[in-house]
Amino acid sequence: MNTDNWLERTELLLGKEKLDLLRKAHVLVVGLGGVGAYAAEMIVRAGVGRMTIADADAVAPSNINRQLVALHSTVGRQKAEILAERLRDINPEIELTVVSRYIKDEETDLLLDAAKYDYAVDAIDTLSPKLALIKGALDRSLPLVSSMGAGAKTDPTKMEIADISKTHHCPLAHMLRKRLHKIGVRSGFRAVYSPEPMREGALILCEEQNKKSNVGTISYIPALFGIGCASVVIRGLIGEMN
Repeated sequence: MNTDNWLERTELLLGKEKLDLLRKAHVLVVGLGGVGAYAAEMIVRAGVGRMTIADADAVAPSNINRQLVALHSTVGRQKAEILAERLRDINPEIELTVVSRYIKDEETDLLLDAAKYDYAVDAIDTLSPKLALIKGALDRSLPLVSSMGAGAKTDPTKMEIADISKTHHCPLAHMLRKRLHKIGVRSGFRAVYSPEPMREGALILCEEQNKKSNVGTISYIPALFGIGCASVVIRGLIGEMN
């Protein structure tokens, strides 16, 4: 199969020089659920040539309503492994590193030091590891985009991209800012979020490992957040992110 021209439309849009920048870039994506898998796939489809993906979870039936890797045929399989197959099918020449184990907070530095990344995507949905990744990226001057809460929302026109200091009316962003303030961080990375009020009754408490609540979701909002994250990465890598 001839795959030489699969990026011809991207080159037509961006030009050869900027496409070459994407081919040489290495992007880290942590969290491959509703947001992260879409972000990773859009970044690879845009032509990024190196990627590290990390997620320890396996597909569950409750993921099928919104997650790219979740099908009835993939229930029980590791999300990272399924996504790796898709990414290699999109770009057979991609240099891909797959981490399919849980990254403890104290191991975040090892992940960040494992390669020279050009951009990072935080699509983690629990606060402590999210904070560890963000702090580690900022400590290394690694450009990062972070997804806030995509659950309990239905209006895609409300999504915004802004510095974390400018986020508002998002409970996850609020909690994250409070934790960041305690370590002296008030700004320095972009967040994808929505100020749309959470729908009443869309959140229930639970007692699962690394999870304290379940949030109602619709198919398209997490995907939109992932695409928003991908747009920040691509525009940042080619020098078009203000």
